[in-house]
Amino acid sequence: MTPDRVSRTQEIAASDPNRVIVFDTTLRDGEQAPGFSMSGAAKVKMAGVLRDLGVDVIEAGFAAASPGDEDAIRRVCGEVEGPVFCSLSRSNEKDIDASFRALEPAPRSHRRCHVFLGTSPIHRSAKLKMSTNEVLSTAVRSVEYAVSLFDDVEFSAEDAFRTEPEFLADVLEAAADAGARTLNVPDTVGYATPEEVRERYRVLAERIHRRHPHVIFSTHCHDDLGMAVANSLAAIEGGARQVEGTINGIGERAGNASIEEVIMALQVRGDRYGVTTGADTRHLVRASKILCEITETVIARNKAVVGINAFAHEAGIHQHGMLADSRTYEIMRPQDVGFEGTWFVLGKHSGRHAIAKRAEVIGRPIEGDRLAAVTASFKQRADLIGEINDAELIAIIDRVDGVHAPEEHAYAAAG
Repeated sequence: MTPDRVSRTQEIAASDPNRVIVFDTTLRDGEQAPGFSMSGAAKVKMAGVLRDLGVDVIEAGFAAASPGDEDAIRRVCGEVEGPVFCSLSRSNEKDIDASFRALEPAPRSHRRCHVFLGTSPIHRSAKLKMSTNEVLSTAVRSVEYAVSLFDDVEFSAEDAFRTEPEFLADVLEAAADAGARTLNVPDTVGYATPEEVRERYRVLAERIHRRHPHVIFSTHCHDDLGMAVANSLAAIEGGARQVEGTINGIGERAGNASIEEVIMALQVRGDRYGVTTGADTRHLVRASKILCEITETVIARNKAVVGINAFAHEAGIHQHGMLADSRTYEIMRPQDVGFEGTWFVLGKHSGRHAIAKRAEVIGRPIEGDRLAAVTASFKQRADLIGEINDAELIAIIDRVDGVHAPEEHAYAAAG
C-alpha cells in the first residue's frame, strides 16, 4: 500500500478506537454450506440488503474458486455501492490476481484482498505439507504480493486456535510486517472457548501492537460447539475491532457466528462491551427473511433476534407483565430489529389478563363472571387445538353468551 493511500476500513478505525467493523461473509463462507449456493443475481440482491444494514465489509466470494464466482463478485461490487468489498484468496499469486480482477469495479479504497493460510500442526502436516518456516515465508510472500495490488489486505491464520500460540504470533506479526492491516484469528473448527479466546487476543495485541499500533484484529468463529457468538464477543473484549459473521449464522458445518446476534449483543450490552458498530439494526429481520427467500430455507421459530418467536409471548405471567411494561420480559424493542411489534400468542398458557386484552382489541370486551367463563372455555379449547386465533376467541365468547353460530363456523380454526 502506498503511503498516500488510506483504505476505507483504516478511516473507520482511525475515527473511533471503540468502533467495531462489521464484516459479513454470508456471500462467501455462508454460501459454502450445502444448500446455500447463490446465483450472481441473488448475491447482488443480498448485498443490497447488507448495504442497507450498514455492514462495513462484504466478503462477496472466493474469486479463484470458479469463473462463476469471480463474475458474481465483479457484478456485486459493480452494482452495489457503499461497503468495502472483499474476495478470499489462498496464499498464492494466481488467487490474488483473480481477486484483483473480480474487485476492479469497486473504488480502490473499497477493495480488500483476504489472504489465508493454515497454521496449525494438522494443517501444516496433512494439508499443506509445509514446515513452520515454509508457512512463514509463504505468508509473507503472499501478503507482500497482495499489498502490491491492494490498499487493504487482511491475513487469516487458518485454524488459529489449534496453532501453537508462539508460532501463531510469529506468523501474524510477519504478516503485519509484510503490510497486512487486518489480522484475523479464526476459530475455523469451532474449537475454542470464550476464556481462551479473550486471553489469546489480549496476548497477541500486546505483542503485535508494539510494532504495529494501527493493525486491526479480527474475529471469525464457527459454531461447532455452539459458542461462535460467545467467542466473538470474547474476542472483542480481548481487543478485536472487526467481527466476521453471517446472517442467520449460515456457514460451513454448524455455521458461523450469527452477525445479527453479535450486533444486538454489542448494542444491548453496551454497558459491558463499550463498543459500537455502524449497523442500522432495523434491517436485521429483513436481511434474515431475504436470505431465507433466496436460499429457500427456514430458520427456527426461536432463533435469537430474528426468529418469529423472538418477541412472542404465550405464558400468562409473561403476558401480564408485558401488558404492564414490556421491559419486564423484553431486553430490546422488536421495532429495533425490524419487527412491527410484540405479539401475544393465545394458547393454554395464557391468562385472564391477556384473554381480556385481546377480546377488547377485537371489540368484544369481557369482565367479571363472563371473563371467568370465557377463560375456562378458552383453556379447554386451547388444550385441544393449541393456539387460539381471533375467530376462535369470538366463537368461544359467543358460546358463553349463548349465541350459537352454525356448526361449521363455531370453531373457525378446527381442522
